[in-house]
Amino acid sequence: MTRIHPTAIIDPKAALDSSVEVGAYTVIGPNVAIDAGSKIGPHVVLEGHTTIGRDNTIFQFGSIGAAPQDKKYGGEPTRLEIGDRNTIREFVTFNLGTVQDGGVTRIGGDNLVMAYVHVAHDCQIGSNTVIANNATLAGHVHIGDWVLLGGFTTVHQFCRIGAHAMTAFTAAVSQDIPPFVTAAGNRAVPAGINSEGLRRRGFSGEQIMAIKRAYRIIYRSSLPLEDALAALALEEGKEPDSAGYLKLMRDFIASSARGIIR
Repeated sequence: MTRIHPTAIIDPKAALDSSVEVGAYTVIGPNVAIDAGSKIGPHVVLEGHTTIGRDNTIFQFGSIGAAPQDKKYGGEPTRLEIGDRNTIREFVTFNLGTVQDGGVTRIGGDNLVMAYVHVAHDCQIGSNTVIANNATLAGHVHIGDWVLLGGFTTVHQFCRIGAHAMTAFTAAVSQDIPPFVTAAGNRAVPAGINSEGLRRRGFSGEQIMAIKRAYRIIYRSSLPLEDALAALALEEGKEPDSAGYLKLMRDFIASSARGIIR
């Protein structure tokens, strides 16, 4: 059985593994490469210097690898890289990178990207994330592993969201969200830690409690941020089983250029 629908338009220079499936009326450009086991639905446009890994599923009407929505873009051969085992639902838009950043927009592996999500130029998305319907990431946004973005979340350019963080429905993110923290509101403010998500991922009760204490130091102690980070460093010595997670929070906050949500 043929895996390429006869109405699909695939440039002869495109590099598709023989196991790739392509649906009706899909268009694939000359600089696209797709690895084994991936399935491209009908009416998808794949263009630009785009690399797609193994066992991805891209649903109908996606726009993958289009030029950045950035007036500085001058047609440079920037890239989009998508890892393995992602599910990309209907009407998703992923743009290429720009030379003003690293020149690449990158999506990791095992992500669920729901319908109507927009990922702008130079975004870096980790693995095992869930990005719910209509979430919008502006340019240069960095998303850590295991992040969950609620529906209609909007993220300002250059913001970072740390590993295991979560946003509520319609959150408007204009500053960095530290690892493990839940954010809600417009503008987004801290609303505790993502305890349920951590439990589902196998964090022990003691580790979750250590992260909760770290959250209270940062957000409930009334300490200046520099003093809160020093207190957090002391906690790392008291919690050897959780020290790596606490250090992840401390390092993230210390390196924040936009400042963290407060």
